[in-house]
This record gives sequence, C-alpha cells and structure tokens, in this order.
Amino acid sequence: MMMGPGPGGIDCADVLNDVFLYLDDESDPQLRGRIRAHLDGCAPCLRQFGLEQDVLSLIARSGGGDVAPESLRARIKEGLDQVAALAATGEHRAE
Repeated sequence: MMMGPGPGGIDCADVLNDVFLYLDDESDPQLRGRIRAHLDGCAPCLRQFGLEQDVLSLIARSGGGDVAPESLRARIKEGLDQVAALAATGEHRAE
C-alpha cells in the first residue's frame, strides 16, 4: 500500500476507510471517481476491495432479506429525531 496520495489523488487508507460507502453506492460521484481511479491503479487496494465485496456478498446471502418490524423502525426514528433536536439546540450532553 502507498503512503500519501496515490492514483486518483487519494491515499490507500482513505480508500479502504470508504470502501463500504463505495460498495453501497453511498459516496458522492466525485469521491466514487477518485476511488475507482485509485482501485484501477493500486493492486493492493484492489485486492482488499475484492475481499470487502466478498464479505458484503456473504452478508447479503445470509441475511435472508429480514426487515425490521414497523414498530421498531418507528421507535428508532423517534429516538433519532429526539437526538437531532437536542443536538440542534445544544442541549445534548454525553454522560
């Protein structure tokens, strides 16, 4: 692996930190392009990327497509909304 910026103007550590975002298509188009350029030019990262793809594939196959019950989803959303509201007002304090 390279130290400092490599292909695509991004270093190996950053590519590997963002590989799941890339695989889940959750990174912005500019970052996706830089990661793709890096993977095209960096064999060690491309090998690691392949391993991460395999892991996600195994998880997808073993997950069985389970979906959380609507009541759980609603409770989680409510909790996240409360945390966001507290954060917006500056009232949230870590315990």
